[in-house]
Amino acid sequence: MADLTPEANRAARAILKWSVRDLADKAGIAFSTVHRFESTGSATESTKAKIKAAFAAHDVEITNGDYTGARLFLHRAKD
Repeated sequence: MADLTPEANRAARAILKWSVRDLADKAGIAFSTVHRFESTGSATESTKAKIKAAFAAHDVEITNGDYTGARLFLHRAKD
């Protein structure tokens, strides 16, 4: 799984139309922790894992293609 960067974090929040507070609530972490991470890039691996799990629970994956980012998985109906 790709490393979480502040840019990818903001991209994932934008896909889901989540505020910083929404992400903090979904990830079970403090608002200030999300804000600090997006401002400075500083977060523990445990915090990053909680954030990525919150995104994954809503079908958003952090990616590292040519640039770091996020993508939404669209589920197709089975025939």
